[in-house]
Amino acid sequence: MKRKTGQDRSITQNWRPQTQAIRGGTARSEYGETSEALFLTSGYCYDKAGDAAARFAGEQDGMTYSRLQNPTVQMLEERIALLEGAEACRSMATGMAAMTAALLCQLQSGDHLVGGRAAFGSCRWLTDTLLPKFGIATTIVDARDPQAFLDAVRPETKVFFFETPANPTMDIVDLKAVCGIARERGITTVVDNAFATPALQRPMEFGADVIAYSATKMMDGQGRVLAGAVCGTEDFITNTLLPFTRNTGPTLSPFNAWVVLKGLETLDLRIRRQSDNAQKVGAFLEARVPRILHPGLASHPQHELAMSQMDACGPIFAFEVEGREQAHGLLDALELVDISNNIGDSRSLMTHPASTTHASVSPDKQAEMGVTEGLLRLNVGLEDVRDVIDDLDRALGKVGL
Repeated sequence: MKRKTGQDRSITQNWRPQTQAIRGGTARSEYGETSEALFLTSGYCYDKAGDAAARFAGEQDGMTYSRLQNPTVQMLEERIALLEGAEACRSMATGMAAMTAALLCQLQSGDHLVGGRAAFGSCRWLTDTLLPKFGIATTIVDARDPQAFLDAVRPETKVFFFETPANPTMDIVDLKAVCGIARERGITTVVDNAFATPALQRPMEFGADVIAYSATKMMDGQGRVLAGAVCGTEDFITNTLLPFTRNTGPTLSPFNAWVVLKGLETLDLRIRRQSDNAQKVGAFLEARVPRILHPGLASHPQHELAMSQMDACGPIFAFEVEGREQAHGLLDALELVDISNNIGDSRSLMTHPASTTHASVSPDKQAEMGVTEGLLRLNVGLEDVRDVIDDLDRALGKVGL
């Protein structure tokens, strides 16, 4: 591969996803390094004052300030855009920075948003608390029903915002149907695709406009750094998102970008093995717990829809036991699986959403979302799946299951 091949879309768009995940976006320096270079710099120098003026005027290619551009960060953005099938991408400091920027960059007072009820706790805070402070009205609907989106549309509706699979209840949204409703009415769809990643699901192929990520999750996938990303058309990224991020500064550090670049090299291998492991763990738990919410199992009410949109089930699912006491008892009895509110990690992790990830959500909204006191969310890792099952089997026995 030549020095600039990785940034030549006429070539890289013809590569298959696994090749894009390893080589896409790479731009080698004059030293010819094999691994992407880490540019730890806040600013850049110019040979002439006129060059600085031309770059700030957008008349000359080149870097000006790492709040706006950085070579390492730029490589990551190009790689994620390739994997997503998007024209462009901007990275962010965290997943929530990505969600916030993707919404606030295009909404203003008087606008209306329709959001899915099942969502990460901080995403519900955005829709329920932050946006209304700026005069942006929101309507929360059961995103499993496309008709609910249609019924909620107003003349001032600008955005549909939802996750699929949703955190933590694993609700599945019919991407083709909901995005079709939006397209017909000039509404922008913003899809949180963090649970699946582009390795398992590419919402743009079903008509989505903007894809937002916590790249902290499967993209890094090893519990090391925080990162986020927003993908869309070149026009949206450059003319709508970039003015917002340029002036508000939710910037991803070069080091974190480099770590995520390394994570993407193994994304396909990791997420498919973790999906296989999660399928086996889910099949084990299905016979032991009162209720399981696993899109890869035929018992999930939206199993067929999930598998028509996703290449595999993913590593994350949820199940229910009898209330908080039994849920906390099960967590405390674990020896291998960690109690942690993170997901997408190569380690198996479990949390009690009602008291952690969704603790900021009021009890009535938790009930609306399906976050019960007995709900547990499990991220199945890369350990030998037999050891994970053994640990769960022993812990379940200790709480009478």
